Amino acid sequence: MTAIDRTAYPRPGTRLTREELGARYDLTETDRTFIRANARGDVGRLVLAALLKTRRDLGCFPALDAVHPGTVAHLAAQLGTAAPQAWADEIRRTKSLYRYQAAVRSQLSVTPYGDAAEQLVIGTVLEAAETMSDPADLINRTVEVLQAAAIDLPAFSTLDRLVNRLRTEVHGRIYDRVAARLASEHAAVLDALLAKLPDSATTGFNRLKQAPGPATPKTVRLWTDRLDWLGGLIDPDPLLEGIAQTKLRQFAAEAAALEVGDLLDIAQPSRRHTLLLALLRQARMRCRDELIEMLLRRVRRTQAAAKEQLDALHDQHRGIEENLIGIFGQVLETEQVQDTDAAFGRHVRKLLSAQGGVAALAEQCETVSAWHRGNDLPLLWPIHAKHRVLLFRLLDLMDVRSATQDRSLLDALAVVSNHRHARRDEVLGDVDLGFASQRWRGFVAKRQSQPGALDRRALEVCVFVHLADALQTGDLYVVGAETFADYRAQLLPWAECEARLPAYCAALGIPERGDDFAAALKAELTALAAEVDAGFPANTEFSVDADGTPHLKQLATTEQPSGLPEFEQEIRARMPERHLLDILKHAEHWSRYTRHFGPPSGSDPKLAQAVQRYLFTVFGYGCNLGPGQTARHAPEIASAQALRRINAQHINADKLEAAMVDVINHYTRFPLPRHWGSGRAAIADGTHVKLRENNLLGSQHIRYGAYGGIAYHHIADSYIALFTSFIPCGVWEAVHILDGLLKNRSEIQPDTLHADTQGQSEPVFGLCRLLGIKLMPRMRGLGDVTFYRPAKAIRYEHIDALFTGDIDWDLIATHARDMIQVVLSIQAGRVMPSMLLRKLGTYNRRSLLYRAFRELGRVERTLFLLRFFSNIEVRRVIRAETTKIEAFNDFLDWVSFGGPVIKSGDPVEQEKQLKYASLVANTIMLSNVADLTTILSEMAADGHPVTPALVAGLSPYTRSHILRFGQYALDMANLPGPLDPQPLPFEPTL
Repeated sequence: MTAIDRTAYPRPGTRLTREELGARYDLTETDRTFIRANARGDVGRLVLAALLKTRRDLGCFPALDAVHPGTVAHLAAQLGTAAPQAWADEIRRTKSLYRYQAAVRSQLSVTPYGDAAEQLVIGTVLEAAETMSDPADLINRTVEVLQAAAIDLPAFSTLDRLVNRLRTEVHGRIYDRVAARLASEHAAVLDALLAKLPDSATTGFNRLKQAPGPATPKTVRLWTDRLDWLGGLIDPDPLLEGIAQTKLRQFAAEAAALEVGDLLDIAQPSRRHTLLLALLRQARMRCRDELIEMLLRRVRRTQAAAKEQLDALHDQHRGIEENLIGIFGQVLETEQVQDTDAAFGRHVRKLLSAQGGVAALAEQCETVSAWHRGNDLPLLWPIHAKHRVLLFRLLDLMDVRSATQDRSLLDALAVVSNHRHARRDEVLGDVDLGFASQRWRGFVAKRQSQPGALDRRALEVCVFVHLADALQTGDLYVVGAETFADYRAQLLPWAECEARLPAYCAALGIPERGDDFAAALKAELTALAAEVDAGFPANTEFSVDADGTPHLKQLATTEQPSGLPEFEQEIRARMPERHLLDILKHAEHWSRYTRHFGPPSGSDPKLAQAVQRYLFTVFGYGCNLGPGQTARHAPEIASAQALRRINAQHINADKLEAAMVDVINHYTRFPLPRHWGSGRAAIADGTHVKLRENNLLGSQHIRYGAYGGIAYHHIADSYIALFTSFIPCGVWEAVHILDGLLKNRSEIQPDTLHADTQGQSEPVFGLCRLLGIKLMPRMRGLGDVTFYRPAKAIRYEHIDALFTGDIDWDLIATHARDMIQVVLSIQAGRVMPSMLLRKLGTYNRRSLLYRAFRELGRVERTLFLLRFFSNIEVRRVIRAETTKIEAFNDFLDWVSFGGPVIKSGDPVEQEKQLKYASLVANTIMLSNVADLTTILSEMAADGHPVTPALVAGLSPYTRSHILRFGQYALDMANLPGPLDPQPLPFEPTL
């Protein structure tokens, strides 16, 4: 049986806050009229009121005993009667109860659950089970459908039995379909994966689950061998054809969480084979992705090493340059004192001879000129040559295709591949270099050879550099990959987009036609620029140089409210001492966040002391202690191996995100966080995390000056963490800025996003506009920003020098449909913004989609910059909000007291490690807000001043009262009382 806590099935016994009671259980005049007309006596009217409001709120008629006493008391107070201590048996069993239910159904236009409703549920589950596996998800889907159809929800046990039966039926059909396609020899290959061969240290199944090792050349060779091995087993795609992608991912996750013994225990061979095929498919796709990532990183490192060598050469040649400049200065001085050309020539020749002669000086000039203007291209080949054999072998394993009609790069790749063993310096033949820039073409062409001859080494380097760019932008894709697949196949067809277009445009307040959209943008930019120009003389904070460089005066420091230090000191003295494990336990008791953890099959966990072990797992991984260190401090709870197994089999990134949502939603029930932020804004920022050297996603980061990756966090303006992800150092942070908002499933749904300079770019601004998100980053390097004029003919009296660019409005109008198709695909969950922005983040001269988003982003960024420079309040808000994320990063460092280094080399585990830490941080914030709410009421009762200004100066990151060390124990019998989100002392009560 599925635990009800894991589903969205309504539970009427929840204690509601005053605000929630007011919103959901206040009686309207229509309600009162209905109650008076259909019930007699105080008890009858109260029963009818309870049935009316619970049916409207929950979608079903709960037992009267199950309704929380606080809810009953709230209804009774509105009816002017007393709430009963207990409902009398005759009231619960009387025919009046059924009459009341019938009256409520008539009033609300809803119907009881019957045969037609069951058929609706059956159809819904049979369809949903083709893409979903977890019974809790299927029950949630049926609840949504029944509520949308205005049908009473049946008992939970009824839904649970029906859903599990239908789920088993759908899975059985899928397994039988695969079994019918699977030849006996292929089945034997799959079964052999579960046996350890005599000459092998492990099984083939464990090889399938193997995580990538350090990204050294040796490990890359291991991965190419791995892809060879995977390709030599079975092609799973024809056998799995017709199964939804989401289903295949779920089957693969289920298989990856099992051990060999678990698979052998599966009595149904067709199920075992289907799980193995799904895992094999995923392993092949991820192996290709990882190898392509390694190729990209290798090419980028080659380019970076060449630039470093160029900088070193500049340093070496600085003395030569200064000497040559000195000689030229002497020549100029000689010209001033010599009257005739002949005398001038003799003195110059004498001067040059004294400096080593013309030939030596010419050689020095050639040496300096060779590396002038950042010309690092000649330095690439020696670096590339060390790894070229490996890169060619990698490409031989890939089926790389073009996503456009242009095949020039693939044709050049074929030429380079055919000449990989050649010893000649030249490549003869007609090679189309249309994919390369003029600078690269000039470098590849052999000037002192026959026409059409190309430098073989230069051509090879050129092709690999542009190949990396094309894979990054999506111009090329890899067949059978996941991340590097053809992204166009993931977009919604335009026919589906057209059906969604009216509602989408109405929600954003934009016209449906591209021409009208561009005209509206132009009018908005024109009006705002004129407004800023008119207000410029009165703006004492903003100035513009004659060359168009803008300047802003530094913002004054925000003054703290009087008495804040004493206020904070009194609060610290009153905060109860708590151990971090107890905080995790209390938050679990309130929100039941561990309900999301369990086996990948979706069945309930069979673990003894499951909740206790889940809490220790969250604690050990979230604080970066690791399973070994955690188990040593609590050997009676679980061994290190048990904690590792729970982490691998019962908890994944999606489940950690769902657990965070539960904690966030309970946090938002308190009025206190609304004094720190409205919840309508989020702040995003990346912080450096250390990894072990030679890690797949690790690298030396220029910005942070250390080896590792980036933990990218999104927090709400009320401080709570919304989303966390792990990204490699080489990725521009703006690429991932929108993922966190779109993946956030909590009740906090921000529409404004703050970030630092790394979190913005022109395509990001453009995509934000079409997603309905207001991007407000902190801007640094103001002299480098570009303002775009609404029209070439428009001039401004005061700020005209700011505008140095023009907008191509026709480009926006022409490609508005293409941009909206991408955005609707994002909203439909078909593609993530990070994937799109990664392809738009690298300059691509041929991508009209990139140019359209960039042009729209230029409009949006200019609008933002005009508001940023002209409105001091905008700058104050941005500074205040971005300061919060810095405090959060410091708080998260404190949470991860087990050490700053993420030890796992698996990117999946690295991501989970960060999500564990964010979950722990959120439970602390929930506990702190609950304690602060109580303390503030006590302080007000004791005569201490408690004002909105003082409360706004607090933070949920306080931690001096929290114990992290010592003996780790959990008394699951000692639980806190129910969560009580009371209003603050200065807030009105309902």
